[in-house]
Amino acid sequence: MQTASTNICERLCNKSIHEISLLLNIPQSTVSGIVTQWKQLGATATQPRSGRPRKMTERGQHMLKHTVHRRRQLSA
Repeated sequence: MQTASTNICERLCNKSIHEISLLLNIPQSTVSGIVTQWKQLGATATQPRSGRPRKMTERGQHMLKHTVHRRRQLSA
């Protein structure tokens, strides 16, 4: 009995990155990145990172900088 992943692998293993990209309708850079990650790590799951995650989003940081800059101009 074959699993879905085995069946997909059999269809995609011998194809080029370009062919896989066209078949799955995703960018070649994405396919290339996944293949590279698989060859290096043996998995495609996100690896744990060091350090504490940020609480503030990029947009929040931008808004905070903008507010501080605007208040500096008003106080000068």
